[in-house]
Amino acid sequence: MTGAQYPTPDGPTLDTSEPLRALMAALEARFGDGLQAVILYGSCLRSANLLDGLVDFYVLVESTPKAEPRLWLRLGGRALPPNVYYLEAPVGSETVRCKYAVLSLQQFERGTGPGWFQSYLWGRFAQPVKPIWCQSQDVETRLHAAFLRAGETLLRRALPALPPEGPVEALWQGALALSYATELRAEKQGRAAELAGHGRSFFTAMTQALLPRMADVLQLEPGAEGALRYRGSVSPRARRLAPILWALRRVQGKALSVARLIKGLFTFEGGLDYLAWKLSRHSGQVVEIPDKVRRRPLIHIWGFMRQLYRRGVFR
Repeated sequence: MTGAQYPTPDGPTLDTSEPLRALMAALEARFGDGLQAVILYGSCLRSANLLDGLVDFYVLVESTPKAEPRLWLRLGGRALPPNVYYLEAPVGSETVRCKYAVLSLQQFERGTGPGWFQSYLWGRFAQPVKPIWCQSQDVETRLHAAFLRAGETLLRRALPALPPEGPVEALWQGALALSYATELRAEKQGRAAELAGHGRSFFTAMTQALLPRMADVLQLEPGAEGALRYRGSVSPRARRLAPILWALRRVQGKALSVARLIKGLFTFEGGLDYLAWKLSRHSGQVVEIPDKVRRRPLIHIWGFMRQLYRRGVFR
């Protein structure tokens, strides 16, 4: 992997973004010296206006009581990372809002590699993300290595389930679709194709960066009009196993998505309202939280989620 560089995408930086500086100050106030890195991802990475919507962060911290004073949630963050929280900060006369997922750097490194069966982290961080702050050069180097490792893990596990050759964009579209299918998703069909198309240059650069370490299973060749094509070298046994392994990931991933959702009810201020907003935004359907769910979420959330699933709000 010598010489491979993570293709950091364009996006807002602390140097130019007042909303990011405001959120960063709030995170530093909470975590102090325990803060190791802040990673921007999601739609706001592509947006020029962070005041419109909810900024998405991954926050890497040292695993200490200050990171989560409540013991049972600290244990929950270790058993089922990450814990997700809400934060807002004033920016002049406006307010910037974010949700941030917290885990340790060690958890992040494990979750972006082949040691994790589920795709929750390696599927997510194979996509464009941007570290906006790192505690040190060593942390930044470790992050970039983890991003590349996430891309390699996703492609190695996706290749046996995908056509043996085709455009690089189709490779990533198929890989992202497999990963997306392991979670409860509110987005409409075609989201993976949208992301692969929007991030075409990033995914091309990512594939080229990964090629030296994946030469045993992946080759690249020029296609029409300069577009790269891939050719996978996958054993028949791996192709036979791939549908079974991805089916197991779908069962496991959806169950863990529900568990994370329930955990989030205790860490995410206004979590039910955020859930309704996000499901409505991505599904195009109106989602309202019933009073009985607000009063006793642990009892009634299950039936409510089942109703939303039947309506097709998420898959």
